[in-house]
Amino acid sequence: MLKTYHGSCHCGAVRFEADIDLSQPTYRCNCSICRRTRFWPAVVKPDAFRLLAGAGELVQYRFNTGKNHHYFCRHCGVRPYGIGNETPMGKVYGVNLGCLDDVTEEELAAAPITYVDGLHDRWQDSPALHRHL
Repeated sequence: MLKTYHGSCHCGAVRFEADIDLSQPTYRCNCSICRRTRFWPAVVKPDAFRLLAGAGELVQYRFNTGKNHHYFCRHCGVRPYGIGNETPMGKVYGVNLGCLDDVTEEELAAAPITYVDGLHDRWQDSPALHRHL
């Protein structure tokens, strides 16, 4: 069921809201950036994400092909969301579930997780080991 969630970085400088259906897959990836930041996104289309405050407080990081945009708060270092520009779904926002202020523990525990092998650029496959993700 689609629900509007509110979120923020740790210090509150960046605030957003997003329309997310937590009965749909969420993602855990073993690529270098997701593994290091423990990023756990729900994927939403651009019209389902609204940055409410803090655009000037975000720092963007790009690497490799540069097609994905990784955003971090310049004050607390938290990664509230990212933007994938070339995905099978087109442009999408990856909303970090750990940054949602009004999600319940029960909702998080029930959210289905799809594990992807970004480390080997096999995005449609699950890595052989993923319990640590």
